[in-house]
Amino acid sequence: MFSGIVESTGRIHDIVDGATTRRLHVEAEARGAGLALGQSVAVDGACLTITELHDGGFSVDVIGTTLARTIAGSYVEGSRVNLERARTLGDRLDGHLVQGHVDGIGHLIQIVKSGEFWLMDFALPLDVHAQTIGRGSITLNGVSLTVSELLPESGVRIGVIPFTHEHTNLGDLLPGSVVNVEGDLIGKYVGRILAHRAE
Repeated sequence: MFSGIVESTGRIHDIVDGATTRRLHVEAEARGAGLALGQSVAVDGACLTITELHDGGFSVDVIGTTLARTIAGSYVEGSRVNLERARTLGDRLDGHLVQGHVDGIGHLIQIVKSGEFWLMDFALPLDVHAQTIGRGSITLNGVSLTVSELLPESGVRIGVIPFTHEHTNLGDLLPGSVVNVEGDLIGKYVGRILAHRAE
């Protein structure tokens, strides 16, 4: 489980494509203490398993469904990624409950500077948009964000403060850039329950 509070960013240092897998070597600016083989780490919000540790970073393997459902297939060497280690029971929950199970890919429609912050409009997968509410939570590239406004045609507007703009890869995005999207966990369960009641 994660919280959507990005601890650091890293860079994709090397990519090794296999027949059905993609190995990502991540160069981390701040690897953090206590990382171990087999632990979970969120890379742009996708929960992945550490398969190698090396000086200045780690490696993860991405397979099948994860490759199809996330932006991992679009990474190139040098891509900046958001990183968060898994939470432990008793940790502060400064963001919201994030599973690291990406629901699909969205894209940035437009970005507008508004005073000292940025308004960013994103198109979401239809099923995620249906479970999203104004002033609710959503995770984009592993960042816990508040939905400022629901937009027509599966869009949302997000307000991004300077700290988040600088310390995550949201500040690198341009219109058309793709992002990992995870809908609010509570919204998913409520939607599932209501769908079954309607049957």
